Amino acid sequence: MKSNKNYTIRLRNIVVYGFHGVHQEEKTLGQRFEIDLEYMLKDPPDPWIDEESTTISYVNAHNIVSQVSSEQRFNLIETLGNRIIEEMRDRYPVEMILVRIRKPSVPIQGILDHVEVEIVWQSGTN
Repeated sequence: MKSNKNYTIRLRNIVVYGFHGVHQEEKTLGQRFEIDLEYMLKDPPDPWIDEESTTISYVNAHNIVSQVSSEQRFNLIETLGNRIIEEMRDRYPVEMILVRIRKPSVPIQGILDHVEVEIVWQSGTN
């Protein structure tokens, strides 16, 4: 039976060091990235069962973000975000995934806090 409840799990401001970017300096020196991950379970139990097997461990979700960020290099943070979503979808039954990636050190002439990309995937929208 489909639950009429949704549970959103949020991991805020995961900090990773990566070599993502278009410019050679970014690929060579690397930089800090800040990543938020949110996800909703597909068909969570109703009533809720107080056992880890009924959810997606945020430890495992954090590991996915860390692994994808460190094991591959991407020109675009949009691609990094999509890879995180693909890994989550491949491993877990999810209804929705949101990834926000902030790049504090942006190689542009101008003053700003960071650049941020947000990617949202929802079940049924592919």
